[in-house]
Amino acid sequence: MSNNNRVIPVILCGGAGTRLWPLSRKNFPKPFLKLGAESLIAQTVRRAAAVVKAVGSEDILLVSNESYQFLLQDECTPVLNSEGGNIALHQLLEPQGRNTAPAIALAALWAQTKYPNEDPVLLVLPADHLINPVPTFVQVAQNAVAAARKGWLTCFGIAPTAPETGFGYIQQGAPVDEINGAFAVQRFVEKPKLELAMEYLASGQYVWNGGMFALRTGDVLQALTQNEPAVALQAQTVWAGAKETKNAKSTGSAFAFNKDEFAKLPDISIDYAVMEKASNVAVVAASFQWSDIGSWAALSEQFSADSKGNSLQQEGTGQLISIDSSNTHVRLGNRAVAMLGVENLLIVDTPDALLVADKSRHQDVKKVVETLKAQGSELVNFHPTVHRPWGTYTVLEDSSGYKIKRIEVKPGAALSLQMHHHRSEHWIVVSGTAEVTNGENVFLVRKNESTYIPAGNRHRLVNPGVLNLVMIEVQSGDYLEEDDIVRFDDVYGRA
Repeated sequence: MSNNNRVIPVILCGGAGTRLWPLSRKNFPKPFLKLGAESLIAQTVRRAAAVVKAVGSEDILLVSNESYQFLLQDECTPVLNSEGGNIALHQLLEPQGRNTAPAIALAALWAQTKYPNEDPVLLVLPADHLINPVPTFVQVAQNAVAAARKGWLTCFGIAPTAPETGFGYIQQGAPVDEINGAFAVQRFVEKPKLELAMEYLASGQYVWNGGMFALRTGDVLQALTQNEPAVALQAQTVWAGAKETKNAKSTGSAFAFNKDEFAKLPDISIDYAVMEKASNVAVVAASFQWSDIGSWAALSEQFSADSKGNSLQQEGTGQLISIDSSNTHVRLGNRAVAMLGVENLLIVDTPDALLVADKSRHQDVKKVVETLKAQGSELVNFHPTVHRPWGTYTVLEDSSGYKIKRIEVKPGAALSLQMHHHRSEHWIVVSGTAEVTNGENVFLVRKNESTYIPAGNRHRLVNPGVLNLVMIEVQSGDYLEEDDIVRFDDVYGRA
């Protein structure tokens, strides 16, 4: 591969879990939601892999909060395995969100460090967009990369289908020579009012800002230095202190950052920091189908409606009973939902929260999250099922003095060697075999067998088998919160 031909997809994976609550939460945001057979992040990785194979590269870089490290590996590694080839998955693990400009700056510094004699093009992609068909996306991405190689800071422009007021707009200028579908950017407009959006749609000169970019590494770092030097300088400091960490399921690298230095990075988007200030900005027409799935209204459009305008998102075994109801979207879990004489609603059923909203208020779902946050509710952060590097646990019942969990451990995975001060635990194996450390003893517990862990005992749970281990844990004690844990050893670096 010649020095100027390398393309590195950089997937930005974050989100506060506000606009699609209660399905998305802070610790399980939109990229992890399934739409069809795969999650949005898995679909994004599959598209990125298609680009990598088309151009002959071999890297994909994920930039995310550090808490998503192993969940992302679980989602993305099977995709890359199914795609074949030798694509390495790398991760930059942020201790907190600082917006897209710092994330892209650190991605560029990572690329410079890995390929010091090259000038790779970063293909920056949000993790939570829905795009079809993949071959069309690959062709548009190659057009954007071609523009980036000619020195253009290139963004993707989505052909508007309605006078949307929730998207940014880009006014197209003169065509860019020799690049199919590329135009110099005349100006950016942030979320216009309806009257202006209607004018933009009628003019044919404006496209939606798709939030995707093709940026040559040296060009974006130079543009940051010129237009937002505080980001460029602090990113250098943060990168200088980066430390490689465990990346258990990937052939690639993973880097963590100093929290104090990272917090000093300005919180600013790449649009404000660079794209709206630089003179060498181009936009490439995106001819694929696109949705940012930015609200329940947008999500509901992905499901076909019946003759009365009702659409169904079936996620569990629940049943929908609809009588004299219309123009309503229902997300079903495992319970029956009955609609009687309602219209223009969003009904979202999850195990621990139910959302019922007027469809016209779909952008205000975040106000519910803000209210819960002000109340200190954990409904903002977690589902009943919580993902851990070793598997998941689901809280089945939580009452005074006891808590019941369903624990599922992946094959070969191990929980930390740990101890609790305030609770004892009963473990009952439902399926699979558990290797249990309890004090000085190590033994196997098989299906329909159980064991007891007294408070204060060092203990560990390992799944030595090739199938998932499922068990029920009954906790008893005066204090049952997750922070009553002392770790002595942990394969995931949490001790």
